[in-house]
Amino acid sequence: MKTLERLVAERLLKIKAVKLQPANPFTWASGWKSPIYNDNRKTLSYPEIRSFIKLELARTISEKYENADAIAGVATGAIAQGALVADLLGLPFVYIRSTPKDHGLENLIEGELKPGSKVVIVEDLVSTGGSSLKAVQAVRNFGCDVAGMVAIFTYGFPVAVEAFKEAKVTLTTLSNYDAVLEEALRTDYIDESEIAVLQKWRKDPANWNPEAK
Repeated sequence: MKTLERLVAERLLKIKAVKLQPANPFTWASGWKSPIYNDNRKTLSYPEIRSFIKLELARTISEKYENADAIAGVATGAIAQGALVADLLGLPFVYIRSTPKDHGLENLIEGELKPGSKVVIVEDLVSTGGSSLKAVQAVRNFGCDVAGMVAIFTYGFPVAVEAFKEAKVTLTTLSNYDAVLEEALRTDYIDESEIAVLQKWRKDPANWNPEAK
């Protein structure tokens, strides 16, 4: 029987929300070279997968944070999924901008959030953890308690693990890099010879050189 991590990984690979190209790496906006590209927004276009992820995120929140007062989605990738989850759980929903609006009230948090609320933050993807933890800080600055964060996928970078630990935030994800590699290997998307390259990248993505042997 497959674990949830593997089931989610299988679906992400199936719709190409996750792509693996160790021999022809992608270039991220940061300039990093990467053998993997992840775009979980694609899951929203597939009703069965969208529903599956919504249900699993909601189940995770219900089990771990039964006293949650509100759900907050991180802009832009987790706004839709966060709203779907909040609707299913019957909880208020807000979303957190990456930067404040440059007009009007200059809000960083959009929607109505009551100070003192216990908030669960929904994220679509955790890479270095920087933008995710900025969202955590925005909610804390508003006078609310961050119960924890749930996300669809994480690369599991050591720098992110350490950052969440320092920020005292519990992160729970539906799937992760290791599960994707296991599922990709099982389906012959990649072969054994590529695993070492993919694992080496994850250890030090900022300095990874795809041409180095």
